[in-house]
Amino acid sequence: MNFHVLTLFPEMIIQGLNTSIMGRSLEMGTITLNAVNIRDYTANKHKKVDDYPYGGGAGMLMQAQPVYDAYLAVKDSIGEKPVRVIYLTPQGKTFCQDMAKELAKEEDLVFLCGHYEGIDERVLEEIVTDYVSIGDYVLTGGELPAMVMMDAVARMVPGVLGNQDSGENESFSNYLLEYPQYSRPEVWNGKKVPEILLSGNHAKVEEWRLEKSLEKTKAVRPELYEKWAEENSEYFVKKAKREERQRKKLLKEKLLR
Repeated sequence: MNFHVLTLFPEMIIQGLNTSIMGRSLEMGTITLNAVNIRDYTANKHKKVDDYPYGGGAGMLMQAQPVYDAYLAVKDSIGEKPVRVIYLTPQGKTFCQDMAKELAKEEDLVFLCGHYEGIDERVLEEIVTDYVSIGDYVLTGGELPAMVMMDAVARMVPGVLGNQDSGENESFSNYLLEYPQYSRPEVWNGKKVPEILLSGNHAKVEEWRLEKSLEKTKAVRPELYEKWAEENSEYFVKKAKREERQRKKLLKEKLLR
């Protein structure tokens, strides 16, 4: 996976992604990062990349020319193949795990980070393929959203995580929030690890984890729970049958006493 970022602050991108899992992946070459300074492509001798918007209004607007020329430099390095250009904007489609999975299939991704009051619409129309938001709020620039997206996308790229199951089983991978997890010691601050996790019964552990994921999702994100329930209606049928068998078993044991 090759990430290309068109930005006014390349050092922010490089420093922000040069640690932890992303940093290791960059060292290994599993992913690459090309942070392009838009100011390097301005025709203005003072490296100016913004100007007042036509029609008036508050603030300044990033000009089309330096953005477009920076994009052309990246496109030239990629070659003739089509490439997705993601513009980070509150007006875009909300980023989610499914989008991260979809984008992870690409070989190259270009992220365009705006500043000031935005970017001249003409260059957006020319180069942008995807308008994406990470939430209904406004940030100073597109760098933080770009880093959020790159981190999420990179986790879906084979070889980035030590255990690929980690990426497959995290929150939102199947509409469900992640189940609670525990580590040593077995008792901490008077609280014990759930007995089922110490049992060694992997089938029961997986069953417990799914139940806990369902409980948490239903309580915190009911809309996601409804989506999962809609696609997994057979689970509830099987669960009802299991509970009925368990009820009959307990009743039988009680009568035999």
